[in-house]
Amino acid sequence: MELIKQYFPQLTQTQLEQFASLDHFYRDWNAKINVISRKDIDNLYEHHVLHSLAIAKIIAFKPGSSVVDVGTGGGFPGIPLAILFPETHFHLVDSIGKKVRVAHEIADAIGLKNCTFQHARMEEVKDKYDFVVSRAVMPLGDLVKLVKKNIAKEQKNGLPNGLICLKGGELQSEVFPYRQMATLYDVSEFFTEDFFSTKKAVYLPL
Repeated sequence: MELIKQYFPQLTQTQLEQFASLDHFYRDWNAKINVISRKDIDNLYEHHVLHSLAIAKIIAFKPGSSVVDVGTGGGFPGIPLAILFPETHFHLVDSIGKKVRVAHEIADAIGLKNCTFQHARMEEVKDKYDFVVSRAVMPLGDLVKLVKKNIAKEQKNGLPNGLICLKGGELQSEVFPYRQMATLYDVSEFFTEDFFSTKKAVYLPL
């Protein structure tokens, strides 16, 4: 939790309380339904919450924006971003029902009012959004094909509408077909912990 305060010092009291309560609720739910590796639950804030918030170092969503989180699992990156941007609407989608349930229950427990949830494959989601976000869900080319239909035309933010995904490891071959359009970020430029040394983020206007 101290890491969150360090990198995001402007948080309100409500946001601080919501971030602080994630530890209890994720531990409780993870004991019933494994949404985070049992070995990794002690690294919740660094490996999951802070990693999700790397997207906030790329864009500050304007109030009234809408974002869909593809393959949210237990709620990453959607729930941390929804805490940080309370006036942006986040729609969290996953094909595994029990994971969506965990994300929904945790969002309710911490009082998030700007999230909706859907147990579905992304092919079934027809609505339009300003941005698509995801964390290591599938190869970039597959993700682009899936979500192009969901990008709204109207622009509200400092970056053109599109896709922002968090990835690890070597990405050059995935990004190569989009090299004229994509922006690749080293997450280690945002956060100095060793965990982020191999982490990347890709922004692709669609």
